[in-house]
Amino acid sequence: MADKINRRKLLKNLGLGAGLLSFTGVSGVFASNLEQKNKSSEKIFGSGKINHAVCRWCYQDIPLQKFAKACAAMGIQAIDLLKPSEWDIVEKEGLECSMATDDFASITEGFNDLTNHAQLQEKYKGLIRKASEHNIKNVICFSGNRNGMDDKTGIINCVKGLTPLLDYAESMNVNLVMELLNSKVDHPDYMCDHTAWGVNLAKALDKPNFKLLYDIYHMQIMEGDVIRTIRENHEYINHYHTGGNPGRNEINDSQELYYPAIMRAIHATGFDGFVAQEFIPTYDDKLAALREGIEICDI
Repeated sequence: MADKINRRKLLKNLGLGAGLLSFTGVSGVFASNLEQKNKSSEKIFGSGKINHAVCRWCYQDIPLQKFAKACAAMGIQAIDLLKPSEWDIVEKEGLECSMATDDFASITEGFNDLTNHAQLQEKYKGLIRKASEHNIKNVICFSGNRNGMDDKTGIINCVKGLTPLLDYAESMNVNLVMELLNSKVDHPDYMCDHTAWGVNLAKALDKPNFKLLYDIYHMQIMEGDVIRTIRENHEYINHYHTGGNPGRNEINDSQELYYPAIMRAIHATGFDGFVAQEFIPTYDDKLAALREGIEICDI
């Protein structure tokens, strides 16, 4: 009997609520819901735990100014791997270049080859100076391919080639950042293809402005154990790239890496640099794919 009474009271209250809605206007409720829906479709990300960036080359078919505007609307703070001619364009949209590059920066012909040093040092000094003038903190560099060279010799040669540049870059408040890439699928014979090699180079250089770019996709292919590796070596890393494996596409549940856990591990190290999306979008709407990637990483 008590249950029946309670049900009657509930129905009466619901009826009263419906009556109140009719006074305030049902159309207003629907309008509010629609507004919320529209807002969510253009969600601005920024929990403050992860600084979001994106690599330009994955979206080359979108004009840079249009792309920068779309990134800013999403809450993305920076764009990776931009050349000097592109810096002003993104800066005008309120973004920064999070990793500078130029045409001469070669993955295959790097600092592990003594014959490359004079040319690379001259060209990198120019890029470092330009980056400093734009308050860009990071300039990318590469080890180069092995070409039969052993790991120890590669490190010795990189130290010889990078040390003068790092001294110059330090005076300009710029970091040189070497990217870890896989040599199994995408970059055959690349030398800096394991975290341990990159860390050993960093230790041999012993320069505060030499760091590693830990590409999660590439290192998943080469060594796995991503979270433990980040925890143990985070002091040598100042930048991250994402990508789904296998395929280097979206970082959703279509691939094997669980990015929310990886992002939490990165945040737990006290990391305050950028995490840049570097997957190749397969969606017809490439910006929707980017938005999804940012949402996954915005822990």
